[in-house]
Amino acid sequence: MLSLDKVFNAQLVLKNIIRETNVVRAYGIAPECELYLKPENLQITGSFKVRGSAYKIAMLSKEERKKGVIACSAGNHAQGVALAATKNGIKSLICLPDSAPISKIEATKGFGAQVCLVEGVYDDAYKKALELRDSEGYTFVHPFDDENVIAGQGTIALEIFHDLDNIDAIIVPVGGGGLISGIAYTVKQIRPAVKVYGVQAAGAPSMFNSIKDGKIECLDSVSTIADGIAVKQPGENTYDLVSKYVDDIALVSDDEVASSILALIEKQKMIAEGAGAVSVAAAMFDKFKLKGKRVVSIVSGGNIDVTSLSRVIDRGLRKSGRSTSLLIELIDKPGQLKEIARIIADCGGNVTGVQYVKGYTESINGCYLRIEMETRDWDHVNLITQSLQNEGFKIVE
Repeated sequence: MLSLDKVFNAQLVLKNIIRETNVVRAYGIAPECELYLKPENLQITGSFKVRGSAYKIAMLSKEERKKGVIACSAGNHAQGVALAATKNGIKSLICLPDSAPISKIEATKGFGAQVCLVEGVYDDAYKKALELRDSEGYTFVHPFDDENVIAGQGTIALEIFHDLDNIDAIIVPVGGGGLISGIAYTVKQIRPAVKVYGVQAAGAPSMFNSIKDGKIECLDSVSTIADGIAVKQPGENTYDLVSKYVDDIALVSDDEVASSILALIEKQKMIAEGAGAVSVAAAMFDKFKLKGKRVVSIVSGGNIDVTSLSRVIDRGLRKSGRSTSLLIELIDKPGQLKEIARIIADCGGNVTGVQYVKGYTESINGCYLRIEMETRDWDHVNLITQSLQNEGFKIVE
């Protein structure tokens, strides 16, 4: 059974395996509250997952150690299991869908695991892992629904309490629920007045829906840039623990997640993956009553694919009004572009792209002009839009 003693034991066991990530103050991200970050994106594997995996593996019997461990993951859990097993001198086998990015496959191998590529998607790899567990006698390391894994994640709460006094709330990303279960259980045993809030992506609200409806539910599909928490169904243990110990759960959109990733880069010089940034998005966009409160957001991971990062940044820029476009309908005659550029420049905007589009307009001599701009914020966008309209230009969108 999960107990506070088990969490403290996990902290002792993990001392020489994990990196203790000190809480840091965040400025300019959520000005309504006093925001701190627990940067698990700086963990050895780039994610908190190594905590639970390492403690689970450390608790194995001699016989289980001889036979080795198996897991199924396309991301952070795989690397956590691989590192923890290698540190303990135990063989590890990770089943991955053959569609997994090469970078993640190589990273998993780099931590000492053998990789079994399975044709299909995650569910196919999961099925194969269970087959190999049964046939070869491996111990399966579940990514979240295991009491030792949950206890390992709970060590994050102990470190937060060591670093900070008088905390009002802790905001935690939620996928399958292992991280928030460990943190919430530990927090409520030590300082029950501290609020524990969970955050899920709106495109993968499995725990949110389950708690709301009072029973475990499975989503038909998930779709979010926060792929690390795109879980269709919470675990039985995690659902029970979240029901008992978590104060509230909120949802954030992909646009809000992208904005929080951008804010972390600009304000904190910190890279977070989508799943790791949802807790920051919740503070940024007022998902809970945090005004005047001392709050810690768990930045649970930083393993974002470099090729995806530029797209996420672009989305964050558009969400925050830092990058925008206007479609202008006008008469096709000389000097129009020059006048539009002058107005935008006078307002302090920077034109980054222009596209001339012929189309059906009210005038036979009409056309459309798509203007891409760099702007300061939405107030700046509105100023430019109003200035163009005041000069007689028709903004279509």
